[in-house]
Formats: sequence, C-alpha cells, structure tokens
Amino acid sequence: MTGRIHSFESFGTVDGPGIRFVVFMQGCPMRCKYCHNPDTWSTVGGKEYTAEQVATNALRYKNYFANGGGVTVSGGEPLLQAEFVKELFTILKSNGVHTALDTSGAVFSKDDKGKFDGLLAVTDLVLLDIKHINPEEHKRLTSRPNENILEFAKYLSQTGKPMWIRHVLVPQITDNDEYLQELATFIDGLKTVEKVEVLPYHTMGAVKYEKLGIEYPLKGVEPPTKERVKNARQILCKR
Repeated sequence: MTGRIHSFESFGTVDGPGIRFVVFMQGCPMRCKYCHNPDTWSTVGGKEYTAEQVATNALRYKNYFANGGGVTVSGGEPLLQAEFVKELFTILKSNGVHTALDTSGAVFSKDDKGKFDGLLAVTDLVLLDIKHINPEEHKRLTSRPNENILEFAKYLSQTGKPMWIRHVLVPQITDNDEYLQELATFIDGLKTVEKVEVLPYHTMGAVKYEKLGIEYPLKGVEPPTKERVKNARQILCKR
C-alpha cells in the first residue's frame, strides 16, 4: 500500500513524547485560517511511498527513541489515509516503536467508528487538535463543523485511548476566557487526557501563502502576549 506524503522530520521534539521521527501526510479537508502548511491541503500533492519504505526510513533513527520517543504521523490530516497509517504503525509496533497520531479528527464519523478501530489498535497516543469549542466559531475558523471532532474525543476516552489535547491560542478568535472555560469543561469530561498543550499562534507560515499566491487570512493578527498564553494555560492545563 502507498501513501501520499508531504515531508519528513528526523528529530522532532514537539510532536509527542521524546525524540520523534515525524511523517507529514499530504491532504487535509480543513482550511484553518492560521494553518502554517497550506501546501499540505491538496490530496494530489506530495510523493508516494510504501509503508515499508517509510518504516525503513524511520527505523534508522530507532536508537534515538530510547527515552520515550518514537514515530508521529501528522498532516495534513492522517485519517484521510487511515489504512496506510495502520499498515505503517503495524510495522513499527512489530519493531517495538511507540506510535503517535496527530489529527484534527475532522473525518471521524460516529456512524462509522469501526473504520478507525484497526488504526487505533496500533496507535499508542493520539494528539488531538481541538481548534475551537464553539460550533459556529469553529466553522468560521476552519470551514468545517466540530461536532464529529468532539465525538472523536469522546470515543477515544470511552475506548481508553491515551490522548493529548492541543489548542492553538489566537487573539480575537480562540483567546477568549468564555471559550477557554467551555473547552476546559469539555476536557474535564474526558477520562484519558494525559496532557493539554496551549500552542501560541504565530505568523511563520505567512510566507508560504505568498509563494502559493493565496491571501493570508489572518493578516494583521499578532501572536498572543505572554500574559494571555499564561492565562490560557492556567485554565486548560490542569493535568
């Protein structure tokens, strides 16, 4: 089986525990206004690899995974290529490698839960990006609803799958105490959340939009202040 892959990172330190080999899959249904990788959106971009090729590449770095590291598959949106990721993770697990799935959960359907069970069975950790807790604000931010994303979080909790929740703090959009408190209440209802990460919005991806000839949606929006980041962490990061 082949998968379309945008790029690799050999020594990732922000995509799960320890040192990670990170696979960035090609293709994403979301159009987050702060996305710093718009070149991953198209499902026909990137380059094709077999699961064996990717696993062989990752296993070259296995010695660096000793202190809790492993392989993270990110995006784009990896659930768009769930069968490929399942095959990759199956190979990695047979070699004793920790696996993490970095996803928005955007393509999850509560009516088709079984479609993802095989992948989750070989996934040690899910890094779940919750973009916005408010349904209407989520649509404005990402072009997609969030109901199925929240259902995915509940499903992970119900099935005992460990997860980290990630939330990007964006002034004027997600940096709002009411929304942060609502998100905190939702997270408190989940049983398997090991960690919550507040990721301050940045503008480093704006140059990619220029190269692609796309207008940057958040032009003029500055990163949050240290005080607001601290505030968000105090509300959300209780674990």
